[in-house]
Amino acid sequence: MTAAPLPPGARRRARSLLLTSGLAIALAVVAIPFYWLAVGATHSSAELFASPPPLLPGGHLTENLRSLQDSAQFGRVLLNSLLIATVYTVCAGAVCTLAGYGFAVYRFRGREALFGLLMLGLVVPAQVTLVPLFRMMADLGWLGTYQAVVLPNLALPFGVFLMRQSMATLPASLLDSGRLDGCGELRLFLRVALPPMRPALAALAIFLFLYQWNDFVWPLVVLRDGASFTLPVALASLQGLDETDYGAILAGTSVAALPMAAVFLALQRHFVSGLLAGAVKE
Repeated sequence: MTAAPLPPGARRRARSLLLTSGLAIALAVVAIPFYWLAVGATHSSAELFASPPPLLPGGHLTENLRSLQDSAQFGRVLLNSLLIATVYTVCAGAVCTLAGYGFAVYRFRGREALFGLLMLGLVVPAQVTLVPLFRMMADLGWLGTYQAVVLPNLALPFGVFLMRQSMATLPASLLDSGRLDGCGELRLFLRVALPPMRPALAALAIFLFLYQWNDFVWPLVVLRDGASFTLPVALASLQGLDETDYGAILAGTSVAALPMAAVFLALQRHFVSGLLAGAVKE
């Protein structure tokens, strides 16, 4: 005998239960490393390697933060990272937005070839450019300075691509109306083109901030003084050959994750719509 088919309401509830269970499992898989990071920040290195490992918060958070400050000038490098990431996000956002607007709105000879050349930067490994960029910074006398960290990657290919795709959705009639009303090109860009691009700008800001905040190799190459290090470089310097204070490293990593979470939470409602901007044209 064949089993009677489930009624439509029961099938919907079964699908909903299956989907909820799958999402709960995925959430647990994603959340467990963050929970362990937060718990590990409150334990000493000896406790972290105990068997079984601790699963509840301990009482060494203050001690770990103090050790972090003494060994890596944590307060200073945290401010360094905030300053560099903020300045980079603003400057790179302006460059990528202007470049994307130019590629999307203006028609000029060689536009497609130039854009294709720019997109080649997406497939070129960053390590390939380390030596020429280092030589360039050395010739300019910028080694050990913040501008050497910020300036080389202002025209990020992905940022230009994102803004070009978003700007391409602007109706030409809207821009033509602005020109007929007497708007100059700069005012047209600021008053007409930018306001509809807020979701894309929010997505770009998140991407640029996280890109610079997590960058490790390039700041390691060009920064010389420990007081000018960024967070990833300073945390990596705590890994010694003989002894490593893993409790302090986990405490620093936990604090380093807070600005990233704050930026994402502040702009999350624009993030998905910004990434999808330009994906579908009417």
